[in-house]
Amino acid sequence: MHLVGGGWTPSGDPEVTATFLAEAAARAAGSGRMVPRVAVLVVVVDETPSVQYRDGYPASLRAVAACEPVVTIVQAGESFAPRVLTDIDALVVGGGITPAYHAAIDPLVEEIRLLVADGLPYLGFSAGAMIAADRAIVGGWRINGIPVCPESTSEDLDEVTVVEGLGLVDLAVDVHAAQWGTLSRLVAATEAGLVDGGVAIDEHTALVVGDDGFAVLGSGSVWQVLDEPAGVIVGTLGA
Repeated sequence: MHLVGGGWTPSGDPEVTATFLAEAAARAAGSGRMVPRVAVLVVVVDETPSVQYRDGYPASLRAVAACEPVVTIVQAGESFAPRVLTDIDALVVGGGITPAYHAAIDPLVEEIRLLVADGLPYLGFSAGAMIAADRAIVGGWRINGIPVCPESTSEDLDEVTVVEGLGLVDLAVDVHAAQWGTLSRLVAATEAGLVDGGVAIDEHTALVVGDDGFAVLGSGSVWQVLDEPAGVIVGTLGA
């Protein structure tokens, strides 16, 4: 499980994606493939994410390691077909408007859970990281009408909204933490009892969750929010 806080670059940010692509290559080798097939799922709402991202993110993966990105783009309101998960060695769920991703990927939830449990590498980029949670924050900027983060980070929602996510990790995830000021949304959601704590991930940073624990990759921090009897505690896992 690779949860990335956003901030892609044309060069591919190898500190963040190299480990994921190495895992994809290892899985491909087990199937007799020399180059891993990486499904990349993108949901577009108006012009978000940008054409630059849609074209550039798959290319940025190839800039880090040999791979075959298999890109599927749907418009908001559409759903991904099950065939997008066929004959792949890794899965990337991209960035954009989080509620739209949650809706588009809903028909695939059970299959994704099974594949990840079987060892399929998963990389959630921004929105894809947020919906990977068991209880997923998908947007909003106020709780009970009180602002808890910048309105620009609302994902077109007013109240902070928590839904059933993919269930790949048992902690809530927020992204663009230092860059967009979303750490406060996770803190407030925890204090309000909407989630039981979680992590807020900076851009150009990945939280990698595996059977042997976790690691932080990249140039930023992963902020951990804990719901303790004495109150909400915030600390950084570092990089």
